[in-house]
Amino acid sequence: MLTGEQIKFLGIVSEYVGELQFQPAGVDVTVKKIFKFVGAGVLDFDNSKRQLPDTKEIELSDESLHLESGVYKILVNEYVKIPRNVVGFCFPRSSLLRAGATVHCAVWDPGYEGRSSFILNVMNPAGISITKNARLAQMVFVEAKKDAEKLYQGVYHKENK
Repeated sequence: MLTGEQIKFLGIVSEYVGELQFQPAGVDVTVKKIFKFVGAGVLDFDNSKRQLPDTKEIELSDESLHLESGVYKILVNEYVKIPRNVVGFCFPRSSLLRAGATVHCAVWDPGYEGRSSFILNVMNPAGISITKNARLAQMVFVEAKKDAEKLYQGVYHKENK
């Protein structure tokens, strides 16, 4: 597993908000934008019918934004560029869990580059308040024993530049 200092030195994460984000076992990712879902998605085997659901941005300010119980899409500030011998994973920060919410993330494959998004699931019946740049999740990067033979080149490559 790469330390926060190694992640910074290797340039895996850029456009971060501050040094506080670099942790002993990863880097915290922060809120750039929040969206609510306003449509349905379509998934299939070969992605020929894939359709992402429509979303509507919820305006953020320097003040807290109260989110009701529900599911939201979070766009992060941090831009990630994963080397061919590294895989990324994301986990909720413990403070988020203690507030009654969690995040759901996919695997970041070797070669992925972009500004990713993840799902915020607010389960607390009273909701949760979040500010812009709040640290919600921690990305952890693991070195593989050898370079990947094939790098990520999917539709999300270099997304949200």
